[in-house]
Amino acid sequence: MSVLTPARGTQAIFRINPVAKLAAALLLAGVLILTIDWVSAAVALACEFVLFFWAGLSLKAFALRTLPVWIAAPTAGVTTLLYGQAAGAVYWSFGLVNVTEGSLELAIATTLRILAIGLPSVVLFVTVDPTDLADGLAQVVKLPARFVLGGLAGLRLVGLFLEDWRALELARRARGIADHGALRRLLSQAFALLVLSIRRGSKLATAMEARGFGAPVRRTWARPSTFRGCEVALVGIGLAVALLAVGVSVATGSWNCVLT
Repeated sequence: MSVLTPARGTQAIFRINPVAKLAAALLLAGVLILTIDWVSAAVALACEFVLFFWAGLSLKAFALRTLPVWIAAPTAGVTTLLYGQAAGAVYWSFGLVNVTEGSLELAIATTLRILAIGLPSVVLFVTVDPTDLADGLAQVVKLPARFVLGGLAGLRLVGLFLEDWRALELARRARGIADHGALRRLLSQAFALLVLSIRRGSKLATAMEARGFGAPVRRTWARPSTFRGCEVALVGIGLAVALLAVGVSVATGSWNCVLT
């Protein structure tokens, strides 16, 4: 299962307009970015884990799809712990590395914040079909059709790029030039993929232009995209989680706004 392939299911979350999912994720992320404290991130993360039970993903699918977030969060936390701003008691010091009370608290807050922002974003967007997202952005958000369709076409090519990379790797191995020089092979293969991508993109742009996708006329859509009560409810849930996280953080005196 590729992390780029949308998940399928019959749960209500799969039928919600992707614009609502995007709004909920951005709303929650926007609030958590304003502060660096572990309380708000922990409260948001706790609420999110409760909501993940209705996300329509199995435990295996959830672990696979969110694996990059689970790797990135502790990595950023360890980096912050070792090289973050020194404050308070010093626990360990060696050269440029300073593990202090302040850097430890900052590392915990950074790790939890990445998880609180990344996990719901991944879970929401793996239930999104790119075509449904394009329909929503054009019909609900009223973005220019040319921009939306161009983005949709580019997103559809991501899977082909992965297949092209595997084909290039197999072709080079069949020619006997992929057995040594890993860095050189990587750079050469990346350049070949870039050339192939440019050619495919040019052909796709020409084909779309020939079919009238760039015409300056009012475009019609095969599938209507609506914003109903369930979409409003999802955005409301995102807002409620964000406000709860902020409220608990302020009440406990942990609020640490990055703008001040």
